[in-house]
Amino acid sequence: MPDNKLTDIRFWGQRWNKFTPKANKKYAFFEKYLPKNLNGNGKSFIEIGGFPGKYAIYFHQAYGFDCSILDFYMDVEQVHQLEQANGLENGTITCIEQDFFDFKSEKKYDFVFSAGFIEHFEDTSDVIRRHIDLVTDNGTFFILLPNFRGLNGWLQKHFDKENYDAHNINSMDIDFLKTIMSEMDAKNTKVAYIKKNMLWISQTKYPIFSRFVKFLGYILKLFPIPCQFLSSYIYISGNK
Repeated sequence: MPDNKLTDIRFWGQRWNKFTPKANKKYAFFEKYLPKNLNGNGKSFIEIGGFPGKYAIYFHQAYGFDCSILDFYMDVEQVHQLEQANGLENGTITCIEQDFFDFKSEKKYDFVFSAGFIEHFEDTSDVIRRHIDLVTDNGTFFILLPNFRGLNGWLQKHFDKENYDAHNINSMDIDFLKTIMSEMDAKNTKVAYIKKNMLWISQTKYPIFSRFVKFLGYILKLFPIPCQFLSSYIYISGNK
């Protein structure tokens, strides 16, 4: 589906060429939105668009999932370096180097996850449906995407236009997403803004201004109001 994509290998190669593996932070905000008492021991997890594996490592360490990452851009050595930085053996995270739209799997996963993925495609409904198709019966899916329809999007549009243009802004419309989910074969679905206000722009292009934006983001964290103008992210969750 080449016409569906807003990015290519070159785009992601440029984004990851300065990646430095380091120990994960806790990502505690997930705990507010995931099922209570989530136990992944012995269960399978896959992250779509998951390179370099930082979220997969988090879900493995925090919940015990057997984790895989699927991405059409993959540097296995960098994944190994990230595993080592987090005290894991090489190969703890299974790497699947393949285009998501060519990925055919008889295996279903207990937890299907993506962060910052679905908004890079024109056909939002199709991308979400493909996520849900990979979920086991009674399994869980959790999709996280940025919100560029508020303050953060204004910054991206004016100071990192290349990054802004790589995103489908229509996919960040809450009502649009709720309509899509009402048509999916899923239950217990939720679509909402996350109570986490962050601001960012490319540090390589505007190093001084980006620090100011980051400082402003710290101030906004004092006002965790989930809304289109302030929220940095939207999440979609549910069960098969």
